Amino acid sequence: MIDLHLHTAASDGALSPAELVARAAAAGLTTISITDHDTLAGIPEARVAAARLGLRLVPGVEITGVEDERDVHLLAYFVDVDAPGLAGFLERQRTDRLRRLREIAGRLSALGFAIELEPLLEQAGATAGRSVGRPLLADALVAAGHARDRNDAFDRLLGNRGPAYVPRVGATPDEVIDIVRRAGGIVSLAHPGLTRMDELIPRLAQAGLAALEVGHSDHDPGTELRYRELAARYGLAVSAGSDFHADSGHRISALGRVTLTAGEFERLEARVP
Repeated sequence: MIDLHLHTAASDGALSPAELVARAAAAGLTTISITDHDTLAGIPEARVAAARLGLRLVPGVEITGVEDERDVHLLAYFVDVDAPGLAGFLERQRTDRLRRLREIAGRLSALGFAIELEPLLEQAGATAGRSVGRPLLADALVAAGHARDRNDAFDRLLGNRGPAYVPRVGATPDEVIDIVRRAGGIVSLAHPGLTRMDELIPRLAQAGLAALEVGHSDHDPGTELRYRELAARYGLAVSAGSDFHADSGHRISALGRVTLTAGEFERLEARVP
């Protein structure tokens, strides 16, 4: 079984890379990809664990592009983790994440929800290659009693229409695709049923997009069928993954259930330049 969308504590997952690989093996998975947000920091540890347990590890990363101030999540696979162009780009991505968090923290303070951000960043290892984002602030708001849970924090304060929201800046999806291809990899558009930016698919296909993530924990059968049809229409391969983050939340039940077939994986890998 194949799951190409997994997160570790190197970004916003709860498990270490080794723990995540062990959990994947216990779920019956045989091929996996660690796709932490804007960082490859979890790959070395995951690679050792995967070799020990007999799993194939596809080097991956989930990169956020920006289109009209909206996030576009792009799953990069089969990348050369040592490619200097990719490493430098991801470092810039993480630097902008810190800039954004500090601006959001300032807005929260002005709204009466002060958060001591710098100790949180240090504790999270944000200067050691770990990628951090708004969930860090959401958890801090919960801990301070300002929100019931992460969903409440995003709904009232941090979400795209919330009073503390700060838009991301950075590379367009087209530029991300080019950077990944230069690093020897390919790109799949992540969970398109959630982002609902179907109008981008024809343009990104022309720019070198390799696949659509049709299988996802938050895609119902109708949504999966829609994106399979769009993939076929634009000559794209497909990918699939649970988007597992932790032992809580609805996605835990998808580990080992939201998978890609061997044939689909072969067609995806055949897109590698």
